[in-house]
Amino acid sequence: MIDLFISAFVTFFVIIDPPGCAPIFASLTSGTEAAHRRAMAIRSVSIAAAILLFFGLLGEKLLGALGISLAAFRIAGGIMLFLIALEMVFEKRTQRRETRAQEITATPEAEDISVFPMAIPMIAGPGSIASIMLLMARSDGPEESAIVLAALASILALTLVALLLAGPLMRLVGPKIEAMITRILGVILAALAAQFVIDGIAVSFKV
Repeated sequence: MIDLFISAFVTFFVIIDPPGCAPIFASLTSGTEAAHRRAMAIRSVSIAAAILLFFGLLGEKLLGALGISLAAFRIAGGIMLFLIALEMVFEKRTQRRETRAQEITATPEAEDISVFPMAIPMIAGPGSIASIMLLMARSDGPEESAIVLAALASILALTLVALLLAGPLMRLVGPKIEAMITRILGVILAALAAQFVIDGIAVSFKV
């Protein structure tokens, strides 16, 4: 059970990337009052949590209604996560997030950033949605499902802390250390993604 929690925790940490969300949040809320930043942080994480919980609990039924097998979703999700891992290793993901944040800041309605872009797609993006669905699908019984959800709750709590402490956190970590951590986590995610694909192929072809 501990192994499952650690695996799920690492997967969510790499995909959601709480330290990586902090500088984006800091730039989007720059110049606003502390109460506004706090409200945006809480609302962003709450909305993302609701979205991920929905797909975690009902994702398998949704796939069934669409006629998609879990094995096919494992393969597709694994490929998607692998592409995200490549972006992290070559520092493309951070650049893309920063560009998106700049585009949102330039719009007239940049005050409420809780739904877009923070909740969707920064926190509850395609990668995190695929991850929660894959991990819940692999869970054997309600106890393992609860462990996966506990890992998700832990990461969302870390994300909330990172957003609330975005300014001091960025000064502490620094861009070089953040880039190094991102690349290391990208390699780990690539291995996890490859395992998802292997599991999907094994089930499909009964290897």
